[in-house]
Parts: sequence; C-alpha cells; structure tokens
Amino acid sequence: MSSSSPASGRAVTRTLSDDPLGGTIRRTVLPNGLRVLTEAIPAMRSVSFGIWVAVGSRDETGSQAGAAHFLEHLLFKGTNKRSALEISAEIEAVGGETNAFTTKEYTCYYARVLDEDLPLAIDVMCDAVADSVLTAADVETERGVILEEIAMHDDEPGDEVHDLFTGAVYGDHPLGRLISGTEETVTAMTRRQIQNFYRRRYTAPQIVIAAAGNLDHTTVVKLVRQALRGTPLDTDPAAPAPHRPVTPRVRTKPATTLVEPKETEQAHVVLGCPGIGRTDERRFALGVLNNVLGGGMSSRLFQEIREQRGLAYSVYSYAGQYADSGVFAVYAGCAPGKVDEVLDLIRAELARVAADGITEAELVRGRGMSKGSFVLGLEDTGSRMSRLGKGELLYGNLMPVDELLARVDAVTLAEVNKLAAELLGRPMSLAVVGPFDSGAFDIAR
Repeated sequence: MSSSSPASGRAVTRTLSDDPLGGTIRRTVLPNGLRVLTEAIPAMRSVSFGIWVAVGSRDETGSQAGAAHFLEHLLFKGTNKRSALEISAEIEAVGGETNAFTTKEYTCYYARVLDEDLPLAIDVMCDAVADSVLTAADVETERGVILEEIAMHDDEPGDEVHDLFTGAVYGDHPLGRLISGTEETVTAMTRRQIQNFYRRRYTAPQIVIAAAGNLDHTTVVKLVRQALRGTPLDTDPAAPAPHRPVTPRVRTKPATTLVEPKETEQAHVVLGCPGIGRTDERRFALGVLNNVLGGGMSSRLFQEIREQRGLAYSVYSYAGQYADSGVFAVYAGCAPGKVDEVLDLIRAELARVAADGITEAELVRGRGMSKGSFVLGLEDTGSRMSRLGKGELLYGNLMPVDELLARVDAVTLAEVNKLAAELLGRPMSLAVVGPFDSGAFDIAR
C-alpha cells in the first residue's frame, strides 16, 4: 500500500478486502482523481466493466432538463477513433454487450465480455465516455429517439404514476423532474448546451471505474490509463470529487393529490411520503419495514389486497433514497371502480403499522428477505461491478458483505416500530393515473 497522495502524480493503490463470498477487492486513485476499483473472481470466465459518473438529472438547471440522459445516448454515437457502428460492432463481434442508464444522481456506462476480451471493452468504453464528438447530425438523430422514448413512457401509466408521485413530493426541485426531460426541454436543447454539460461535468475526479470477474487489478489500471491517454480525461493531478452532500435536506412539498386523467383499463395509484436519505443509519430498519409491508408475496399489503380480496394484480411498497432525501410509497394497479376500496385498505394498513408496529415473526422474515435478496443479487459479475461502483460513488466506502448482513441482523423490533410510527404517520401524497377527473380524489379523506 502506497502512502502517496494522488495529487503527487503517483497512483495510490490499496486492498479493500478479501471477501469470503467473492474475491480480492482493490482500489486505485489515479493522479487525476479518477478511481478504479476491481473485484478479482478467478472462477468466473467473464468480466463486467463499468464507468460511473457522479452526474444525474438533479444536476441540471430547468432549461437543461434531460441533458444527462441526452448525453448518455450521444456518447455511443461516435468518437474521434470510432463510429457508432464500430463501437457496437467491436463489442458484439466478441459476444459482448454494452448499455447505459441515467438516474437522478449518477450515470453508468457498462460492458460485459469474456475475460480475454476485457482489454477491448476497456478501450472501447473509455473512448466512448471520454472522447465523444457529439456531431450536430447525431444530436438531431438522438433528439428524435428520445422524444419517441418520452412518448412511449407516456403510454405506460404504470411508470408514469411514479413520476407523478415524485413530482408531488418534490415539486420544482430537480429531484421532482423527469430524468428524460420533457418534450419541450428536449426539443429546445442545443448541441452547445449538451457539449458544455459534457465537458463541465464529465471530469476525472467525478468518475469511478469498476470491474468484476476474472481479472488482474494492476492490468486493469494500466489499460484504463492507456485508454484515457490523450483524451479530455487525461488531466492534471487532482483529488477525487467530494461526495454529494447529505445536508441540508431537500425541502419537500406539503402533502397533495395529483391526478393525470387518462383513458386506461386500469387505475394506477401511488400513496406515500418523504422518507430518509441513503446514508441514514435507519436504512436497514427501513428495508425490513418495507419487506413486511409490501416487499413480497407474504407482505401485509399483498396478502390483504391481492390474496384475500383479489382487488389488484400488482401491489407493493418501495423506498427511494438519495443523498439528502428519500421517499416511501405504496403502488397498486386495479380496476378504476375499485380504487377507493384499495386506497382505504392501504391507508388502514399503514395506520395500523404506524400505531401497533410489526410482530417479532415479521421482523425475522423481513430481515431474512433483506439478507437473501442482497446475497442472491451478487451471483453475477454485473451485480458485483455495480456494488463496487455504487459503494465508491455514493457512499465513499465498500461495506463488506459480512458487515452488511450483520447490520441487518442487528435491526431490532423497537427500531423498526419507531421508524414506522414516524414515517407512516406523516401526511401522504397521492398520485393517480386513470379515467378520473382531476378533482376526483380528496387529500383530506
């Protein structure tokens, strides 16, 4: 382990863990502030390679809404070395796959290939992310693609209702906006705006590279440095960017009801409230609470609404968490004529848990669900790569698997019930998409 500072011009490498459920995890901070994390799993014959950028839709101004997502599309359209066809063809020629996604707080570009083809994946992906040309023609082509994507999303009321709910909670705050932007903002966005967003936001200190599978850490670092040499990410010494601040907390809107009138066969509803941020120590208790309320087929809401009464095909609860905020909500899709009954049952169950808490048996089951879903989710290189990227980018550390499982096991009944009383007692916002008038639902009920 080196004691050098990255800003000294030397890379700093250290071993984070030799995880019994995985392989050796190592982390290198390059002189320019870019971080490289790998998990070596010799038993695998594949490698997942991801480039994580600490930039998402919440980093946009109002006129830039959709810029991060627009850019995600454009970075696969061609560089100074490769055309769009060459980017996809080179990876597909070896049976690999590439993709990307944008969230409210980060963007990820990734590839999965055979272990022997990792050098190719590193070169192609680093080239695309670091040195895209963003031609005017490509901007116009992808503008059309994104507008079609927005239209397609509008045709999916089960997705639209979650965005409507987020808007109800956060209002005009960037967290309340659509990741894709709107038809108006995407249509008006210029190439110069996107280019400026790209070069201002995509800097080495904001980037984490993660890889998992049959690999050698030193080789990965060497290949990354080679791939970035001479690109806009080949920059002067710098320290990694600080993590997104957790304070002050985002100010949320008072509880409200938003209805999107639409002639659908089903009504889609989301009822919820502001939650907790992702670094809140109560997040493990929240995971258990969520499992008990609506996290599976044995959950209270699923049993009451679907299994016993047959009122909905899909009903579940979920927690969305950001650096400085979060939401907790329940979704249900049902026949329009059954909405009132379904909402009454959801409200009654939330009130019951807020007042009386959960049982010891439910605590045990909820903890087991949390642990099982986490461990089972680490069965492939892609999920392990994501764990590395998110751990470094969002938390600044990688909690060992055993420690995380111990934290879940340590959750007590009193902790869950205290959180339930606080969280589920809050005023609830309601979002509805379906064949209703805009004033059909009353928040005061």
